[in-house]
Order: sequence, then C-alpha cells, then structure tokens
Amino acid sequence: MSALSIRRLSDALGAEVEDIDIAQDLSGETVVALRQALADHCVLLFRGQSLTPAQHIAFTKRFGPLQELTLASYLHQEHPEIFVVSNKPVDGKPSDTRRTGRRWHTDMCYTPQPCRGSLLYALEVPPVGGDTVFANMQRAYDGLSDGLRAAIDGLSTVHDLSKVEDFKNRDPAATAKIVADNPPVEHPLVWTHPDSGRKALFLSDQIAYRITGMTEAESRPILDYLLVQAIRIENTYRHQWRAGDLVFWDNRSVMHCAPEDYDMSDPANVRHMHRTTLAGPPMV
Repeated sequence: MSALSIRRLSDALGAEVEDIDIAQDLSGETVVALRQALADHCVLLFRGQSLTPAQHIAFTKRFGPLQELTLASYLHQEHPEIFVVSNKPVDGKPSDTRRTGRRWHTDMCYTPQPCRGSLLYALEVPPVGGDTVFANMQRAYDGLSDGLRAAIDGLSTVHDLSKVEDFKNRDPAATAKIVADNPPVEHPLVWTHPDSGRKALFLSDQIAYRITGMTEAESRPILDYLLVQAIRIENTYRHQWRAGDLVFWDNRSVMHCAPEDYDMSDPANVRHMHRTTLAGPPMV
C-alpha cells in the first residue's frame, strides 16, 4: 500500500492513519507516504496495533537510525532500544518514570542532538486519564507578531537537565549520574525543519531556562511568554490513549506533556508504555 487513509485529529495537528498494520513489512512507498504525513500533521496515530518489542523497534528503524539510550535503569531489560514509561512498581519501589513528562518539553532537548522523533506504544492505560497533549511549535511561531519573530530569530537557549524539579522525587544517585552525563547545551530558540522548511519554536519548560547572553531573570519573561503562546488551546491536540495505540510524533515540530490527570494510588490506574526514539541531525 502507498495511498494512506488519513483522518485529521484536530485543526492544529495530528492525524490517524487508518487500516494499517505496522507490525507487517511495509513497502518503501508506504514508508515514504508516512514520512510525508508526519511532516504534514506532526503527530500520527496508529490505533489497534499488536506489537512485540522487536516489531516496535523494526517499524521505528524504517524511518532512520535509533537514538542511543543511556538511562539503563529506565530501559527494557531485553530490548535496550526501548524506554519504558510506567507507573508499575520496580522491585517493590515506585517507578522513576511514573511521572515522566509532566512539564511541557521536547524529548532529549538536553543532548547535543535532540531526537528526530518518538514512537510511544500503549500496552496498558487507565480507564480515565493518562492523556498526552501535543503543541504545534511551527504554528506557535507563525502566530507571533512580525516584530517578536524578528527579535528571537538567531537567539539560542541554554538547556540544563539539572533544572528539572521532579528530580528531587527520584533516586538521588540515578539522577546525579543523569545530570553528570548531560552537561548544559545550547540550541537555537527558533529552528528550521529540514523536510518542510518551516520555522518552529524550540522550548522545554524548566530545562530551556535562559537565553544565551542573558541572565535567567532577563530571559524568564521572554521564555514564559513564548511557552504560554505555544500551548494555547488552538495550537494543541490532546490524545486520549487506548491500549494498542502507537503515537509517532515529530520532535522537531512539537512539544508535549503528560498531565497527571488520574490517581496513581489506585492500582486500577496502570499506565504502561514503550517508547522508541529516532536519532536527530544537528539543529540549524
């Protein structure tokens, strides 16, 4: 197949690709069509999938090399290409990834080359809640005034993983190693998508904490304003998960968060997911 059945999920971004089994060996033409659909819609949804970890990895590789993941305690034991996002206890202790993504962010923005895309597969979801919200950062940039766009084009921001407040709720030794392994990096505040040529804001709440050449106090009003503009309701899509959903997002054009919209103290509210990650090219 190469002609895709596409159903838009919101005005801002997102589309469901219908009648497709991504566990199968897809044709080159279909992969090309999916690449274009991702560039057009920023987020793709594949419902009703039944994937083994190996099939999940194989599908991801059709779109490029995988990002090397170094957070060993968060990875699938048999398939280290998979990052496990779960509120299931590990060895009788709360999982460190149970609150992953509570702030608006772009994946791996704290690395020299942030990932190109992420593919999150839902194995178990709560009866209510456990959603993920996506913001279209190209649309957010386009919605700024001409004067503000001119002012921020060419600026860079410092991304510092140590600024994540939730780290105080995680294992101190593990978080200390994560921070030590990921020193602060600089990235463009506005960058151009290599496929579409569209400009997008590149932000992450808390992590992108100041503009290069400015103090944190000087930067904060600017970054806070841009963040508020990016997550305006008309720029977002809120995904309500079902078991068997795989959501593929373009990390170069969206920001996302996972609000704590369910009670994790209730054992019925299990949210257990696998994520693969596409390696990214240098940002320009």
